[in-house]
Amino acid sequence: MIGHAWAVAQLRQSLRNRRARHAYLLVGPESVGKRTLAQHFAMALNCLHADEGARPCGECSSCQRIMSGNHADMVWSQTDAVSGALRIEEIRATTAKLALRPYEGRCRIAILDAFDRAAPIAQDALLKTLEEPAPQAVLLLLAESADRVLPTITSRAQTLSLRPVAAPEIARALRERYQAEAELARLLAQACGGRPGWAIRALSDPALLEARAQALDSLQALLGQNRAGRFAAAEALAKDKQALLGQLQLWQSFWRDVLLANEATGLPPANPDRAEYSAALAAHLTPEAALKALQATRSGITTISTTNASPRMALEVMLLDYPGL
Repeated sequence: MIGHAWAVAQLRQSLRNRRARHAYLLVGPESVGKRTLAQHFAMALNCLHADEGARPCGECSSCQRIMSGNHADMVWSQTDAVSGALRIEEIRATTAKLALRPYEGRCRIAILDAFDRAAPIAQDALLKTLEEPAPQAVLLLLAESADRVLPTITSRAQTLSLRPVAAPEIARALRERYQAEAELARLLAQACGGRPGWAIRALSDPALLEARAQALDSLQALLGQNRAGRFAAAEALAKDKQALLGQLQLWQSFWRDVLLANEATGLPPANPDRAEYSAALAAHLTPEAALKALQATRSGITTISTTNASPRMALEVMLLDYPGL
């Protein structure tokens, strides 16, 4: 794990005291480490190492098969390919498998990704499993926001909220574990927004950095366009909802940089390679205008990700609150 030492210590303590819960809700931004933590906790639960303090060892056959996704007692949910949501049929199928006795390990473990994107009726399908858990069964729910998880679910699971990891810690891990050059490690650590998973992927996939640069270029171009140009851009951007949400997260970090530069806080920007442009833009905007653009972007993300509103219309409303040049 990169960061989240407190969560690792808490889970390790529960294993040491043999008080592991039957259900956990891991909450945090995309790529912050929820899936990695869930996978390693599952490895620890079924690790074959004789020394309990050394689990997960990462070397036994159980750990290796969990890492490869081929363990008989692991159940991985699949989200809908189009909407990215967890469907009720998938939850029911997962709980049915979880109810079976372990085939070879100490526990049967199910990991449900993007649980907060499941409809309330789909989340309700999990309630019976939480109220009457099968013996030797552990359920790990992954969500970006606990606010979109039903209270009947959160009250029956132990919640671990994973916060963004500090940039220096991510940069150090990139240098020491992945042999990244110091300047690239610093850029990725700042640009990832506290999400180690994104930084690691970007290190091995230059296309992610190229896509990031194009997204920031498109924002810069938008600011110079009139209303008709912005609406035309909104129509094109709205065609891919999942890609759009990632782009808006990046734009949100850019407006944060502008606001920080406007207020002369001295805090490091999330996009250091665009620091000159964000500072120049801040010089021409009032703090109120920068804050308005930041809030509009945040509102757009919430509307698109949590409602059935048209992404195009949500974008148009957001772009109307962006300043013009």
